[in-house]
Amino acid sequence: MEARSFIVLSVFLLPLLFGTVSAQLRTDFYKGTCPNVESLVSSAVATKFRQTFVTVPATLRLFFHDCFVRGCDASVLIQSPTNNAEKDHPDNLSLAGDGFDTVIKAKAAVDKDPNCRNKVSCADILALATRDVVKLAGGPSYSVELGRRDGRVSTVASVQRQLPPPTFNLDQLNTIFNAHGLTQTDMIALSGAHTLGFSHCNRFSKRIYNFSPAKSIDPTLNSGYALQLRQMCPLKVDPRIAINMDPTTPQKFDNAYFQNLQQGKGLFTSDQILFTDSRSKPTVNTFASSNAAFNQAFVQAITKLGRVGVLTGTRGEIRSDCTRPN
Repeated sequence: MEARSFIVLSVFLLPLLFGTVSAQLRTDFYKGTCPNVESLVSSAVATKFRQTFVTVPATLRLFFHDCFVRGCDASVLIQSPTNNAEKDHPDNLSLAGDGFDTVIKAKAAVDKDPNCRNKVSCADILALATRDVVKLAGGPSYSVELGRRDGRVSTVASVQRQLPPPTFNLDQLNTIFNAHGLTQTDMIALSGAHTLGFSHCNRFSKRIYNFSPAKSIDPTLNSGYALQLRQMCPLKVDPRIAINMDPTTPQKFDNAYFQNLQQGKGLFTSDQILFTDSRSKPTVNTFASSNAAFNQAFVQAITKLGRVGVLTGTRGEIRSDCTRPN
């Protein structure tokens, strides 16, 4: 009975909690302390983007992984001499170094301004950099709520069961996203970020080789696409080979991801289920037919994601070095 009461209370308290958080965060938070923070971050991100496109998916994925574990507190950036930080968990080992480097270089650019030094959190810089990489890849620009402070704690243990694996079905996806105040529509829109970036063969090899005793290829996977994946991911080749998540426009933030799902070209089970499950299929179809609808939903979803578990006021700190607590 106590557990049931807690669940009921949680349902009612979540809107109040997120309302309070969004009131504490505001787009002009640094107006009086570092008024040019957005241009400083944008310039640093643009420079990094010109060096490598990996900057885009790496930064976007870093933001998601940070927010889903301890909240958006930049704890994923902390390094541990004993390899016991969030970034050392197996689920985070595939995070590309360019995402970390983007935040560190943007932080250096901000702190180079005497008016801004040690006044802007790494968590806010990551949130701004995420918006900037989405825009650089052709996606929507949007206002970023600011005022997050940095967490002091980062442990491997805290990552356990917090990030959705590529094998999740719709119920499992909804459960983990709902726990963070995100709806099914939010989840589908955020999944659209898979229009960018890459994965490794070992993350989906079961779908193309050992799906079940009766069928070696997942029947929800486009057969032609599956054969292409087999050519790129032979069984006896390094399973860490990188494969584009979006086989059509892998370097453009657009709604092609959803059009791919309609054709059975979702790389992960957790991607394709969004189309094969009748509860989520209508939303996929809407986003596939309208890039504007997808962009609008994505902006709303990533804004809500940016409020998850944030530290504000006197909680947390402003790290002088994003890789370690002060």
